[in-house]
Amino acid sequence: MSRISATTSAIRPRSEAGMEMVRRFHTKSGMAYAEQGAGEPLLLIHGVGMRLEAWAPQMAALGKGHRVIAVDMPGHGESRALPENAGLDGFVAWLGLFLDDLDLDRVNVAGHSMGALIAGGVAASFGNRVSRVALLNGVYRRDAAASAAVIGRAREIRAGLVDVDGPLQRWFGADSRDSDVYRLTHRWLASVDRAGYATAYAAFAAGDGTYADCWPKVTCPALFLTGSDDPNSTPAMARAMADAAPNGYAVLIDGHRHMVNLTAPDEVNAILSEWLAKPEAAR
Repeated sequence: MSRISATTSAIRPRSEAGMEMVRRFHTKSGMAYAEQGAGEPLLLIHGVGMRLEAWAPQMAALGKGHRVIAVDMPGHGESRALPENAGLDGFVAWLGLFLDDLDLDRVNVAGHSMGALIAGGVAASFGNRVSRVALLNGVYRRDAAASAAVIGRAREIRAGLVDVDGPLQRWFGADSRDSDVYRLTHRWLASVDRAGYATAYAAFAAGDGTYADCWPKVTCPALFLTGSDDPNSTPAMARAMADAAPNGYAVLIDGHRHMVNLTAPDEVNAILSEWLAKPEAAR
């Protein structure tokens, strides 16, 4: 397992420039996405309550050598919602349809938080189409207390009780709460479509075990990255998934929590660049 230390404080404030709404394209199936660059494709899937702009630092950096495609999850941004009873497997099937709509036969897939659960499901379900997979701040087999807490939050959201400040307090350290990325993330979560958010959060809450047994069969290079201080997508979870995957490895970023791609963008971009350079597994 590797550990990356942040070189300055736990967060380096960034301007919101380049992270506001970007031009989107829409597939025939109602999926919204943005892309940048050319070359080997890299597909990015954001977390629940967010939108594709959350990947702006990665699109800018990795788009210099790859065709980077960021997609709005169902019911987020401008993507059409799934039925309200959709589980994680429904979101994985949705991403398979997205690959078909864009004629992507072979891709690198990286997901953050719920996007990580989807990315893992895609690697398990469509392994012949995945060159490499990366899970950023992914959850894995929550313990009983954590599972009860997240299922309880899903019920509250379904009932219309949406807490914006609570998640951000878990996602960010205290020293980052006056930063641009905190304010921007707060705005995204506050403006998310409530029905789409409820559907996605319910799938997220119940989905940490859906593909948990599949990692021994995922033979492509598999990166499991999280912040050393993430209380929900913990270092122990990252290590457990890495140990289960034949070509898995875990990387921790010291002093960061859940939103590492925004709070430590340079470190995350360097780690993803190294992951993208790893040789593919034989088909």
